[in-house]
Amino acid sequence: MSVAVLLGLGLLVAEGRRNRCFFNRTQEYCVCYNLSEETAGSIIQCLPATVVEFQGGDLEKYIDFPIKDLDSSIIETLDSLVIQKIIIGNVLVPEKLLARVLRFFSYTHVQELVFESCIFQGTGDWSDMDGQDLPMLSLSFHNVTSAPLTGHEQAFSSLSRWLGTLEELAVTSCHVTSVPCAIGRVFRALRSLNLAQNSLGDRSLTPTFCQGAFPQLQELSLHHNNLSSYQSVCEGVALLAELRHLDLSHNKLMADTSSSCQWPASLRHFNLSNTGLDEAPTPLPPSLEVLDMSHNHLRAVDLSLSFLKKLFLNQNLLQAVPSIRNYPVLDTLHLDNNSISELPRDEVKLLGRLQDVAVADNPFSCSCSGAGGLQALAATGHLGQGWPDDYRCQSPTQYQGWPVARVPVAVLRCDPAAVVAPLCVVLALLAVAGA
Repeated sequence: MSVAVLLGLGLLVAEGRRNRCFFNRTQEYCVCYNLSEETAGSIIQCLPATVVEFQGGDLEKYIDFPIKDLDSSIIETLDSLVIQKIIIGNVLVPEKLLARVLRFFSYTHVQELVFESCIFQGTGDWSDMDGQDLPMLSLSFHNVTSAPLTGHEQAFSSLSRWLGTLEELAVTSCHVTSVPCAIGRVFRALRSLNLAQNSLGDRSLTPTFCQGAFPQLQELSLHHNNLSSYQSVCEGVALLAELRHLDLSHNKLMADTSSSCQWPASLRHFNLSNTGLDEAPTPLPPSLEVLDMSHNHLRAVDLSLSFLKKLFLNQNLLQAVPSIRNYPVLDTLHLDNNSISELPRDEVKLLGRLQDVAVADNPFSCSCSGAGGLQALAATGHLGQGWPDDYRCQSPTQYQGWPVARVPVAVLRCDPAAVVAPLCVVLALLAVAGA
């Protein structure tokens, strides 16, 4: 295989301490370290791999390397490769070189391209990519340093034919503060966008998700950014008409209970965990099926969501179980690590209808209703992971530290009504008989 082909695939990196490839036949995974022109033959063992990873070096020494059109034999070789995913890490990538060789991917079947801890240097001429199709459907950048997106509109315009077919895009830990509206409009078929661990703020969302940007987007991850206003985030994503999954976790959000913003009606999965919430924000998307508000400071949750199936409220400050009647189709409820001391008898009956209930590591009062309710719920077989070891009594003193499952629950002591009612019936019958 010629050096030109290796360059075309972005596989030539500078020399280093280890200049060879290692192929794991079981996983069909091949890793190459600091591959050089002199040791390029080592890459041959990567040909059967479906995933190839290249680590180390830079491409500056090849920036002026002449790249010619491929002949038919090389095209056939590229077409025969089974590589589905390429990972390039710890490489300095001149954009000029990348722009010249990217079209080589059009002859392969690579569907996923990942750049990790890379530096993109300079500016490339992307005009050769005008109208060019590429097979990649997934593109990822993690911890990548490059020039700001603003000013790169022309490059995205030249790549628009390919980017318009891209389905997954991840740009994480790259210090992104916003995405120009014109660039967002290029991604016409994008289904999943991950912008986690960046520097996006409340004011950057509206221009990023402007009219016509990301029209098919279904999954959006914005966790670990600088978002603070629940209202502003709602307004920022309001035009994403196909949005189904939204992850806002690990932002410090301020809930505005008087907000009138309407979330996209399509939203089904909403992650608000680790957002510092003291109360449940409103409004919530009305058609939610999964809501995660775990790891917050909630003391009470009074919501009504008719379509909700899964509710995660673990690691909060709840003192009581939310009323299950407000969630008619709920099948999963997690309440681990709260301040719940007992399960009311009427709620136990409703909880018993769920498929997965978790209430571990709460300060249970092992009085009648405390221990009896949990034991009754465990008997349904739907009490989730943690039972019985992570269910222990905090009170009364004689049972402190005991597993709830071991607390004796006597009918006469715990539910007098269960004995008194039948006794009254018996006495009444005896009185009638005596008369």
